[in-house]
Amino acid sequence: MSTHTPLTVLSEEELMFQDAIRNFARNDVAPRVMKMDEAAKIDQDLIKSCFEMSLMGLEVPEEYGGAEGSFMMAVIAIEELAAIDPSLSVCVDVQNTLVNNAIIRWANDDLKKKYLPKMCSEWVGSYALSEPGSGSDAFALATRAEDCGDHWKLNGTKLWITNGGEASMYLVFANIDPSKGYRGITAFMVERDFPGFSVGKKEDKLGIRASSTVELIFEDCIVPKENVLGEVGKGYKVAIETLNEGRIGIGAQMIGLARGAFDGALEHMMQREQFGKPIAHFQGLQFQYAQLATELEAARLMVYNAARLKDAGKNFIKEAAMAKLFASQVAEKVASKCVEFFGGVGFTKEYPAEKFYRDAKIGSIYEGTTNMQLQTIAKLLLAERS
Repeated sequence: MSTHTPLTVLSEEELMFQDAIRNFARNDVAPRVMKMDEAAKIDQDLIKSCFEMSLMGLEVPEEYGGAEGSFMMAVIAIEELAAIDPSLSVCVDVQNTLVNNAIIRWANDDLKKKYLPKMCSEWVGSYALSEPGSGSDAFALATRAEDCGDHWKLNGTKLWITNGGEASMYLVFANIDPSKGYRGITAFMVERDFPGFSVGKKEDKLGIRASSTVELIFEDCIVPKENVLGEVGKGYKVAIETLNEGRIGIGAQMIGLARGAFDGALEHMMQREQFGKPIAHFQGLQFQYAQLATELEAARLMVYNAARLKDAGKNFIKEAAMAKLFASQVAEKVASKCVEFFGGVGFTKEYPAEKFYRDAKIGSIYEGTTNMQLQTIAKLLLAERS
């Protein structure tokens, strides 16, 4: 089975890490994928294994119990898991690129000491920004935070929150003063057992079904004063800068998904015979899968490039938007064609092609829709020339 990974792109250490995650995905995750999809729930033993392998704290410094790895290592882990199960992949993705990332960058020392060891050892994290009336218009938040002296009181509802079902820690964005617009937005660290907080409806989804997507309800939710992440009124900055990095993670999920679909389809075409030879040898199909392989490789290099820029401390916002945009487009195209490559059985649940096809659609929606990525790219291109 091809890996589609050019050796010159990854270091020896990264290749060893990639092999370890790939083996875990194939040996431990793969046998459980379809049952998790049917049950719409990630096997808790797999989440426990992810903690044991330090996959839930990849960039967290060692002093807090993390692996102190690079952002590129997170991208590798997300890709390899997605090649087998995009649902488990996005669980690891959100934990690292959104939640831990935000805590590392914005939390004070006391919050880091209190929460990062738990995030590396047992607590799943969730990122709560979206609301019923706040999707692409991310800062039209209706959730309110009231300063009550020694604590904050949160009221409102969040929707489409990934990892919400398993999480013990939620990064919640609320507005302390709507008259200030986005400058009133503040980020809070909310524990699952805080008074006034509850998990509501779980969405019944088309794809990535094992990944929990839920409603969060805040009814006079009491949050300690010290649990503000960053500065009061600076939550918009936390949200924007964290999502910029998260988009690279989604790009990694999409290239992993596309690779998983492609590898399975090509293997099938090499075994399936018609008119006396494997269908992979017919030129009509060769031209199609050669084109897909080329676009998949291009998407991977875009994702890797954005990750390298991030690790190098260079500006990566445009490259992250481009990588997320293109990787999601390629994933949807590859997954669709791979169903066709399988023929009739591709339309059944006997093979994973139909699941990859269902899973691929989310790539053009979450962590910034396709149109939002295009808008970001266009604005940055114009800014470069002004």
